[in-house]
Amino acid sequence: MLKIKHIIFIFLFTLVLTSCGDFTKVLNKGTSVEQYTLATELYEEGKFNKSIQLFEKIIPAYRGKPQMERVQYMLSDAYYQSKNYLLAAYHFDRFTKNYPKSTKKEEASYLSAQCYYLSIPRSSLDQSDTITAIAAYQKFIDAYPESDKIPEANKYVNEMQLLLEQKSFDIAYQYYHTSNYKAAIIAFDNFLSDNLGTSFKEDALYYKSKASYDLAIKSVASKKEERIKEALKSIKRLEYNFSDTKYKDEIEKLRKNLKNELVQIASTTKQ
Repeated sequence: MLKIKHIIFIFLFTLVLTSCGDFTKVLNKGTSVEQYTLATELYEEGKFNKSIQLFEKIIPAYRGKPQMERVQYMLSDAYYQSKNYLLAAYHFDRFTKNYPKSTKKEEASYLSAQCYYLSIPRSSLDQSDTITAIAAYQKFIDAYPESDKIPEANKYVNEMQLLLEQKSFDIAYQYYHTSNYKAAIIAFDNFLSDNLGTSFKEDALYYKSKASYDLAIKSVASKKEERIKEALKSIKRLEYNFSDTKYKDEIEKLRKNLKNELVQIASTTKQ
């Protein structure tokens, strides 16, 4: 039994060495036809990294030829399957531009958008990749409104828009959290004007009110009254938009303290 296992192992090991040798030989010394044939075989077998090396090598030889459409699509998909999403997106984009009449254009356009989506760094505050992905999906939606991929594309767009809103809100909140109240007020105002239908609106209005409150309470005497009135306006705006706000108890305390401060300022002025 052990002898049989040993023979099988030697056979498989030899097969692997032969296969690797064939690949290296074709890659380095094979004709473009041999490289194309092997690249296609490896791609169909799911050996994407090796197929990519061969596809990249034969591009100059097949540029302008009928086979190039298939080469470019397989190369794009090989990058996608190997999770090299940015390069996949780049090649899918080139494919759609180079072959506008291809039966694969719709699929390539969608996969390009998906690649941008999959390459988004989830923990980063840099929003540029997310914006690029949204634009790619929107381009697909506009080009193929009847596609069965539209519901999925819309789902990803909504998800990324929410991600952008969350990141923008987090930046404004960070200003508040670090006691940079002036910057927080401006950031929350910008957030609210840029995201009119946002689900973070109530929270943004509350923390803008809190920032306005803290700025007013800690102000020098010459600026205190004006800033208290601005803080009261912020609270009023929150209540106008959310009459039954979840922050009702908190803002009542803020308003009470602000009005007490106004009373003290008035009494000091009279003296």
